[in-house]
Amino acid sequence: MPFFTIADRDEKQLFDGVTIRTMYGDKVMMSFVYFEPHSAVSEHSHPHEQMGTVIEGTFELVIDGESRMVREGDAYLVPSGVPHSARTLDDTAIALDIFSPPREEYK
Repeated sequence: MPFFTIADRDEKQLFDGVTIRTMYGDKVMMSFVYFEPHSAVSEHSHPHEQMGTVIEGTFELVIDGESRMVREGDAYLVPSGVPHSARTLDDTAIALDIFSPPREEYK
């Protein structure tokens, strides 16, 4: 299937206040991540390489112990196996994460 509509994709809850909608092919996955205020993605790692960009809002992103407030237009890279976490403060945020290979648990 070559075309997708984000709103038509199933929404999955990852953590309290954090949901995703995904689209994927054989070798790549796009994940739209929606953060409510004061929500968090706990520290974790995975074998997938992950790149992302902030579409809306601001959130704190910690990659391998380095913390930064990322905002609309910022991009980031999480190498395979590197611990990372995220949390919002008072506002909502939306990020686009891209995984290679696709994460089976998000399909």
